[in-house]
Amino acid sequence: MSNQSRTGRVPSFLVSRFRFQWKGSRRFARDFLIIQIGFLIFGLSIDVIVSASLGLDSWDVLQMALTYHLPITLGQSTIGVSILIGIIDIILKEQLGWGTIGNMIFIGLWVDILKPYVPSMPHLLPLQIAYVLLGTLIMGFATAIYVGVDAGAGPRDSLMIALSRLGKTSIRITRISIDIAAVIVGWLLGGPVWLGTLIAAIAIGPAIQLGFKVLRVRPTAPPVQDSVG
Repeated sequence: MSNQSRTGRVPSFLVSRFRFQWKGSRRFARDFLIIQIGFLIFGLSIDVIVSASLGLDSWDVLQMALTYHLPITLGQSTIGVSILIGIIDIILKEQLGWGTIGNMIFIGLWVDILKPYVPSMPHLLPLQIAYVLLGTLIMGFATAIYVGVDAGAGPRDSLMIALSRLGKTSIRITRISIDIAAVIVGWLLGGPVWLGTLIAAIAIGPAIQLGFKVLRVRPTAPPVQDSVG
């Protein structure tokens, strides 16, 4: 069967940007359920950090800032930014998986669905810090869950990999640079940057590592944060 007949009207260069290996309907159903649990928990983690009212993690600073200027929710902003980054990933010739597409859509949906059920934390600094740490810990375990499915990196991680490849810089330096850029742009747009932003930045790495260890996840690539997420 020719490439033209397999891809129909979809350009072959676009098809080549997606990675998908069919392992049977039962395996896909199991993986979809697991990854959806990861997305749900990740959305919950964002709502917990937001409810602490102590500043947000890097990308959520930007995504929350957009809600101040556009008639959209935080979840919708998360989806919009994720899709935009996904398009950039494709332009930069990064290969995406079905989990990447799910990441773009479902985390934002869960953020909005779960928001009414997450209580706000009283403005007492020790409790607010504890809430940020709890949210970051949840985010670390959520990352381990959906990375363990091995259905493709999140859109922000794909961007990090692409820019690292193009700029010939380390993954760590590239990721830090991207996160700093997101915080700066978000802050300039009025996004919430404060102590919680710093706490989340410091704690997310250890939280992800703990999640990987407890859940015994062995990723095919070095584990990195994809704080939406």
